[in-house]
Amino acid sequence: MMLKQLKINPKETERGIVKFIQQELGKTPFHRGIIGLSGGLDSTVVAYLTAKAIGSKNVLALILPFQTGSLKNIADGKTVAKKLCIRYKITNITPMLKAYFKNFSKVDRIRLGNKISRERMSILYDVAKKERALVIGTSNRTELLLGYFTKYGDAGVDIEPLGSLYKSQVFLLAEYLNVPGKIIKKVPSADLWKGQTDEGELGLSYEEMDEILYFLVDRGYKKNRISKLGYPEKKIEKVESLFKNSSHKRNLPRQACPRRLTH
Repeated sequence: MMLKQLKINPKETERGIVKFIQQELGKTPFHRGIIGLSGGLDSTVVAYLTAKAIGSKNVLALILPFQTGSLKNIADGKTVAKKLCIRYKITNITPMLKAYFKNFSKVDRIRLGNKISRERMSILYDVAKKERALVIGTSNRTELLLGYFTKYGDAGVDIEPLGSLYKSQVFLLAEYLNVPGKIIKKVPSADLWKGQTDEGELGLSYEEMDEILYFLVDRGYKKNRISKLGYPEKKIEKVESLFKNSSHKRNLPRQACPRRLTH
C-alpha cells in the first residue's frame, strides 16, 4: 500500500508539468522537444506530457538501442510514438561503442553502461541542434536522489519534467494518462545489459526507496527515527549511503575563486 504522504493528484500533476514544459521552452528560441524513448515507463510518460504541452508535431523521439537491448523495448517505443503521432527515429549505437572499445581488453559493466548513456545523450544533442530543439529529460526524483544516473549521460538534459516525482508517483501518473498496461507492468530497467533491472542493481524495491527517501530528504528524519517507523536499518543505511555519496553528481561543477589581490 502506498504511503499516504506520497499520493498525488494526477490531474493537477499533469497540468503542472505540462505548464512547466511550456514555460521552459517559452524562455528559449526553441519550440521543439527531443526525447530518448526507451520503451520504459519514465520516457513514455514524458513523451505523453511533452506531446500534450507543445503538440505532437513538435516532438521527436529517438530510440537508441545497443546490441544487448531488448527488441521488446524497441517495439514498445515505436508503439508509443505511433500512438502519440510523434516522429521517431531508430539508431543502433552498437557500431559507435564497438569502435571505441575495440582497443580495450576488458570493460566492466558500469563503465560500459556509462558510455552507452553518454553516447545516447551525444546523439540526442546532435539531433537537437539540427532540429532547433531542447532535450527533454526522463529521470525521476528517486533516480536523481540516489545518483542512479550517468553524469553527462541521461542526466545531461535541458529540462527534467519528472524531476520532482518519485518513481511510485510516476506509476500513478502513468495510469491516469492511460499509458499502455504492458509498459506500466514492465520491470524497470535502463536496458544497459542483458537481465539488468533497476531494483536488482540498487538492492531495494522502488516502494522502499521512495518511502525512505521521503523521510530522509523531504522530512529530514535521522536514521533512528526512520527505523522506528518500521524500516530495516540496513535498507535505511543503503539509501542514506547512495544519497550522500552521489551528491557530487547533482551539483554543477565548482569554480575556483582566486583570492582578491590586496595592495
